[in-house]
Amino acid sequence: MVAVDLGGVDRLPVPDPALYPTVIAPLFNKFSPLPAGPARDAIERLLARCGFENRGLFVMDGSRRSSHGNAFFTGFGRAKRIVLFDTLLARLGADELEAVLAHELGHFRLRHVLKRMAWMAVASLAFLALLAWLMASPWFYAGLGVAASPDRPGIALILFFLVLPVFTFLLGPLFSLHSRRHEFEADAFATRHASARALVRALVKLYEDNAATLTPDPVHSAFYDSHPPAAVRIARLRALAPAEFAAAADVAAMATKALP
Repeated sequence: MVAVDLGGVDRLPVPDPALYPTVIAPLFNKFSPLPAGPARDAIERLLARCGFENRGLFVMDGSRRSSHGNAFFTGFGRAKRIVLFDTLLARLGADELEAVLAHELGHFRLRHVLKRMAWMAVASLAFLALLAWLMASPWFYAGLGVAASPDRPGIALILFFLVLPVFTFLLGPLFSLHSRRHEFEADAFATRHASARALVRALVKLYEDNAATLTPDPVHSAFYDSHPPAAVRIARLRALAPAEFAAAADVAAMATKALP
């Protein structure tokens, strides 16, 4: 399952993407086909351009629990479904929805979710190997003021999880940098298949909906934000599609001159 993450919130894949859209999700929310109109036409054209096969476009009554906009596609092969929250449809225009989904399709096409899962698997094995080594090291227990208990792995496990955040915190900027690189790559994919200006407008709206500041402190952002600040992303998008933004500026200038 891949979900909209433009507003700075990552969603992890659901445990069983084959059962979730057809069995689990309908127990908690109401799903209805996306009605015909500009939004559906724009999304279907985008999917055709990207060669993304799906089993349908649906609207979920996300407004029952939250006013935040969200979307996701889930499932395997041709059974993939695209679901839009009703709040997202109410907030974004057709071209903005197209740009948002183009960004998410970028994550899918560039295999970002699979790469992240593989990285997490490698990191987990490394931490388990470290734990095994520390369990047999008397200095590990002594440094924490605990009697060595190699025959009681539960003690070592508890101590390990107490100490680990102190060191992984320093790696936070590296983790964030890796995640932000994926966001920039997905943005670049979106500009090749949808409007960069529409993506900028959607970005600002989603950041506002998530109550996220558009100009966060750089140091705090480096440690805690998995997504780039809005100002940085917008600058990158402008650089990726300068002609599109220049044309829009020319139209705005001509409209201003035409005013009495």
